[in-house]
Amino acid sequence: MRLRFLLCLAPLMASIAWAADPLPAFHGDARQSSVSGLSSGAFMALQYQVAFSGSVVGAGVVAGGPYYCAQGTLAGTPACMSGPPPKAAQLLASAGQFAAAGRIDPLGELAKRRVYLFSGSQDNTVKTLVVDAAAEFFRLAGMPAAQIAYERRLPAGHAQITPSYGNDCGATASPYLNHCQWQGKGYDQAGLILQHIYGALRPKAPTPAGRIVAFDQRPYAASGSSLADEGYVYVPRACADGEACRVHIALHGCQQYAGKVGDAFYANAGYNGWADGNHILVLYPQTTTSAQNPQGCWDWFGYTGAAYAWKSGLQMKAIKQMADHLVSAR
Repeated sequence: MRLRFLLCLAPLMASIAWAADPLPAFHGDARQSSVSGLSSGAFMALQYQVAFSGSVVGAGVVAGGPYYCAQGTLAGTPACMSGPPPKAAQLLASAGQFAAAGRIDPLGELAKRRVYLFSGSQDNTVKTLVVDAAAEFFRLAGMPAAQIAYERRLPAGHAQITPSYGNDCGATASPYLNHCQWQGKGYDQAGLILQHIYGALRPKAPTPAGRIVAFDQRPYAASGSSLADEGYVYVPRACADGEACRVHIALHGCQQYAGKVGDAFYANAGYNGWADGNHILVLYPQTTTSAQNPQGCWDWFGYTGAAYAWKSGLQMKAIKQMADHLVSAR
């Protein structure tokens, strides 16, 4: 009888033993957070920037399109990848209606923010005219040209770009990290994103000296959110030692979640070295697969419900709660 009891208890004990720790909290300012992403993560990053523009100071959009591009339907996604996408003015009008209803922050906040956009000339997954529409969306929303950086000259495939890690520049293949040379040196996309958003930064650490912490995402994952049980955060030593820090949220693409590619994205996308000397916590939330989300994408077309592009969206709210908690220590 005792053996049978222990055998029944074993799966529960194993799940408890292997559960990640809660998300830690450090000192900082949630109003200095920023976000970036690749592909579905790029659509999500732009969506997050628009919805939370009152507190998110900038975004990096690598192969992503304008806010509300798919207009809440899976049938709308092909035009937002291969084009032509909906007119930016039409999408801005929808955003204006959401803002008027209090579902996203006032659009006037976008004029204070900064955005970096990227389209590889060999990217046949999300075409350049789609990223063009994202740039036009921000221009129409009142963001000054000096605050919009847009690079589309590199012969890159569909990937986040690093100076030396990953596939050849023109590839479109797992883990969707490519190394590219540009103007005689490796293209450091993570550094360019962070410097465009935050201005001059201290040099990148050759070897990250902080640590990657796994944390339990389940307290933030409402039913149907398609969030993994575990997420990750890169913690520089200065943040761990009590210095005030800010948060950058880095969102993986489809088929790039940790359950699929391991640590490839959160260890090698390039943000951690820059975070070290600049008091930046890097939050790497993670999706998982579901019947509605078989490729582990972020929700930029409505598979989690009609509120997906609003502050109340299941994934949007979860990411914001994680980011705010990270800098909530007093």
